[in-house]
Amino acid sequence: MNAHPKDPETFDQEVKTVCDLYAQTPQLHAQGVHVVSTDEKTGIQALERKFPTRPTAPGRIERREFEYIRHGTLCLMANFEVALGQILTPTLGPTRTEQDFAAHIAQTVATDPLGPWIFISDQLNTHVSASLVEWVAQQCDIGIDLGIKGESGILGSMDTRTAFLADPTHRIRFVYTPKHTSWLNQVEIWFSILVRRLLKRGSFVSTEDLRGQILAFIDYFNQTMAKPFKWTYRGRPLIA
Repeated sequence: MNAHPKDPETFDQEVKTVCDLYAQTPQLHAQGVHVVSTDEKTGIQALERKFPTRPTAPGRIERREFEYIRHGTLCLMANFEVALGQILTPTLGPTRTEQDFAAHIAQTVATDPLGPWIFISDQLNTHVSASLVEWVAQQCDIGIDLGIKGESGILGSMDTRTAFLADPTHRIRFVYTPKHTSWLNQVEIWFSILVRRLLKRGSFVSTEDLRGQILAFIDYFNQTMAKPFKWTYRGRPLIA
């Protein structure tokens, strides 16, 4: 935990909010509420090893080629459904613009379009964008004037957009982790599994090959490995 917050009390409260939500997830899931940890893994390289890996043999360890050929990169937007431990509706593409993220959230909610959704996310600007605010307002039938981006109203600033997206009265809402707390977002744990099990040892002849192998791994993970992470951290006690 490397965060050094300017306001430790607010920081502790935000951490506690996320941890409390993780603890409540089984009950929320029983009520039909989707609690989803979401983030991007950017710059995933399609690296093709110049020569095949030589497998283990009696008296010889596996030998992997250290030289590789670059074939471009992809960005993975992933959702970890906390109650089930599964990856839901991943998005793979070349960019991660605010429109990309809003479209990613839209395709996720489309799996249960009338259900309640809580997304756990960091405070990256694309996660509190005007596009996302407008989409949430439309989906939740919030027929108010949202203002003008960068000038006025809800769209006026990141702070006002964040407050709108985090409104607990909305059917689709976001819970934001404090800055510099990637360790608090469960999808980051899954990203480490992806790296260890596939990306670190893989060889990919193109970005399409990389895409196919990532999607195949996600399908395999969901069918054979998925389970909720045991989250024991509850945050530090707040100072009275």
